[in-house]
Amino acid sequence: MLVKNNKKTIMKFKSVAAALLAAVTCVSMAACGSGGDTNADGKVEITMWHNSTTGDGKAYWESAAKAFEKENPNVTIKIEAIQNEDMDGKLQTALQDPNSAPDIFMARGGQKLRDVVEAGQAMDLTDKISDTVKNQMATAEATGTIDGKIYSVQQSVLPGGIWYSKDLFEKAGITETPKTWDEFKTVVQKLKDAGITPIAVGGKDAWPAAHWWYWFALRECSADTFDKAQSDKDFSDKCWTRTGDDVQALLDLDAFNDGFLTTPAQQGASSSAGLLANHMAAMELMGGWEPGVIKDLTPDKKDMADLGYFAFPTMDGGEGDPTAIMGGSDGMAVGEWAPEEAVDFLNFVSEKEWQEKYAEAFSTIPANKEAQDVVTNEALKQVLTVYNDASSVSMWLDTVFGQNIGNALNEGVVNMMAGQGSAQDIVKGVETAAAKG
Repeated sequence: MLVKNNKKTIMKFKSVAAALLAAVTCVSMAACGSGGDTNADGKVEITMWHNSTTGDGKAYWESAAKAFEKENPNVTIKIEAIQNEDMDGKLQTALQDPNSAPDIFMARGGQKLRDVVEAGQAMDLTDKISDTVKNQMATAEATGTIDGKIYSVQQSVLPGGIWYSKDLFEKAGITETPKTWDEFKTVVQKLKDAGITPIAVGGKDAWPAAHWWYWFALRECSADTFDKAQSDKDFSDKCWTRTGDDVQALLDLDAFNDGFLTTPAQQGASSSAGLLANHMAAMELMGGWEPGVIKDLTPDKKDMADLGYFAFPTMDGGEGDPTAIMGGSDGMAVGEWAPEEAVDFLNFVSEKEWQEKYAEAFSTIPANKEAQDVVTNEALKQVLTVYNDASSVSMWLDTVFGQNIGNALNEGVVNMMAGQGSAQDIVKGVETAAAKG
């Protein structure tokens, strides 16, 4: 039970010291008593989960929490960093019980966010976000909106594409980035001829390998077909099988790093991001978080000086819009059980000042348009140009489809890459998962 500004707040109390009284809902301070477990002194503890386990990103959230606590001495924010690949599973389990669930947590959008909303686990933030934040993040907030209501506040926009080493391209005699798939295949061959691994893939984590399938689908399928699959789970169009065939054709180029199926995506110098960061591979298909991840994996823990970016190539005969891109955003949702200070904290970190600090810490594009001038990384500037010129921006397909269908899709792609399935098997696996609901 919490009283603030003389207003009585009705909420499910989450004890700091223990969970003994977690199910009690209080109507007034008098009804709550004065025991230590009830925080009768007005102290509030907020728990937040994010996925920045190292470096400047981790330090950013700790710094933001301390700054907020200084302005709000009755509030303590407990920051917990969860490894990205573990986040969805741990969060899904934790959200089943408000006593173990974080008050603020990552929200990736799409069906994953809708599932949380429909389970009654996310707070409707539509009338709680400050007008300043709502206006300055209007474009990015589409990702955090379900049925016209805002359930998460975006912190960054993360358009995807191919990140590459300018030095390795120059070493291989490549003077221009490829715009078509035929040009891309030529680039791959030139890199191989120069003794350079063309593409790093973190197949162990499944989703990085599946991203190739996502992008081929965006290029092969018309906008209507692509949208229909997202809304109706209809994969009957032949473009979905062609997508798998494209992945197989890519495999046949022998362009990936040795052992890519057992390579992690972001954990350590031997991960796929680490291979690019340390010039052991020339390219990686990834989202807009790539510069920040790579920064933590370079020998000097600084921005990769020769990092470049180009949009995913067009496919000859593909029905998709050549300027369409795929991406996501990192948003933060608030648990339905959380105190109002959790929303205050989100408003705090979403203002221009802290969004600028976020962009610098994560080497990424902030969701707040007023803060985007702080982006100086050349690769991210290229991303912004592609993003601003895009005809559409689609979310990652595993995010759109939700955990069950998304996992089936990712696993199907990896199985095919391991020689244990076909293009048609991927589609069948997704259709089977969709039929189960």
